Amino acid sequence: MINGMQERETLRVKNLFKEKFSYTPTHLVKAPGRLELLGNHTDYNQGLVMSLAVDKYIFIASSPRSDGYVELVSSAFPEREKFSISELKKNPAAPWADYVKGVLAELRKAGVHFGGFDAAIHGTVPMGAGMSSSAALEVATALTMRQLYPYTVTEAGSTVPPKRDEKGELRSLRLDEKLNLARLCQRAENQYVGVQSGILDQVSSLFGKEFHALEIDCQQLSVDHVPMIGDIAIFICNSGVKHSLVGGEYNELRVMCESAAKKIGVKALRAVDSKMLADNKSKLTEREYQCAYHIVGEIQRVIFGARALREDDFAQFGQYMFQSHESSRDFFGNSTKELDLLVEIARQHPAILGARLTGGGFGGATINLIKRDGIEDFSKYMSAEYKRRSDHEMTPLFCQIVDGAS
Repeated sequence: MINGMQERETLRVKNLFKEKFSYTPTHLVKAPGRLELLGNHTDYNQGLVMSLAVDKYIFIASSPRSDGYVELVSSAFPEREKFSISELKKNPAAPWADYVKGVLAELRKAGVHFGGFDAAIHGTVPMGAGMSSSAALEVATALTMRQLYPYTVTEAGSTVPPKRDEKGELRSLRLDEKLNLARLCQRAENQYVGVQSGILDQVSSLFGKEFHALEIDCQQLSVDHVPMIGDIAIFICNSGVKHSLVGGEYNELRVMCESAAKKIGVKALRAVDSKMLADNKSKLTEREYQCAYHIVGEIQRVIFGARALREDDFAQFGQYMFQSHESSRDFFGNSTKELDLLVEIARQHPAILGARLTGGGFGGATINLIKRDGIEDFSKYMSAEYKRRSDHEMTPLFCQIVDGAS
């Protein structure tokens, strides 16, 4: 089923390229979106987080060109974007291209030499649903550039590029190279786009593993794969309230967390436990305390959640998901009435194991862990009840756990 869908979407992006540029692309890459399973906003606090790479992708078909220009087309946006590789400026008429330009800007800073190219972009990651279409686009761009103009990036910058084999193919990325690419794509989002996000999204897109959750330590920048195999299913329920992290709310939360850590006297909230937080409460504003309380609790929930998954205790893991959402709602303040309603409705279905908002919040979607035998009934129930109680149309989206970008 997954392969058939991927083949169909691959053909679609190739056809888009041929339609817009009148010739056949030389390279194709895909990068999956991600779902945050547990650990809301813990990544930029150097904490722990659990995520999944899922079968919703950004596809890029591309070919090099020799005039130093880049021309982009997208199935999601009508406007073309054309620019010189020597002028990576933002265009307010095509903000979607900022994620591509940001990656190119970071590659240049790293000392990577590249030329122009044509590219067609097509995605099945729902935009604004908290599944990180932006990070998938950044990762797909980085891998596209590696195919077009082979490079290797280390922490210190560009080094000897990989060579193609007799079939013209590049070797797979090593683990250290994946981490360096994740950092590079994160910098593109932080410095060019202007969203002060952590590294969760890019790592998830690059390190995904079929039938496994990712347990990411954002302080050590290490990744463990935790089996997530059983009679379970993952559904996304989009609230219909589109979130945009560029709006400022995300950055404001990060400022609160960093301010709380500074007043407590630590580098990041990862170093704080519940007793330390209670002992230092008087140093914090009420809002700083609420944000820190959420983060400290979330990091503990990831630890306990990973243990539950390793013991195949999906019922217990689901309870941590519910607790996570309540903390986001009551303390962190990044939920909405629509997200709360979706979790409340899901909680009443007999197949539900756990539900919570996923991603940055302020709109977007909830992630729902359910018993596999309830797939059909859960989907119908959620659609009908959400329509009845919110007047929003919503069709739950079934997601499968997949391998990372390639």
